[in-house]
Amino acid sequence: MQSLSAAAKKGLADPALTELVSIRASQLNQCAFCLDMHVDIAVEKHGESAKRIALLSAWRESGDAFNDREKAALALTEAITLLTDGYVPDEAYDAAAKHFTEPELAHLIATIAVINNWNRLMVSRRIEPGGPAW
Repeated sequence: MQSLSAAAKKGLADPALTELVSIRASQLNQCAFCLDMHVDIAVEKHGESAKRIALLSAWRESGDAFNDREKAALALTEAITLLTDGYVPDEAYDAAAKHFTEPELAHLIATIAVINNWNRLMVSRRIEPGGPAW
């Protein structure tokens, strides 16, 4: 999983965006371990602001706190994470495709899939924030 995660993120030029995606998926999946870890990484390594992280759960209503590329990535993150209708809506995919090259889009989708897998592993194992992952 660690190798898959690194390979997925490698194709995205903006590491702060990958952390926003990881945080949003972890919010939706209620994974406290991953939220704790990815918020720390976003702030400490990539200079993400506390304000933007606080607004992440309401990104659609946050005005210009997030740019169009970030909004497209967050919409795709929610569509892939929730899959309530059994598919990713064309609108979410098409919006992301406007802001990401084909290889970037593939890496974004892989990043979203990987964080969802990590969330499921950590939530299933009841790993608490700061706890050992293995």
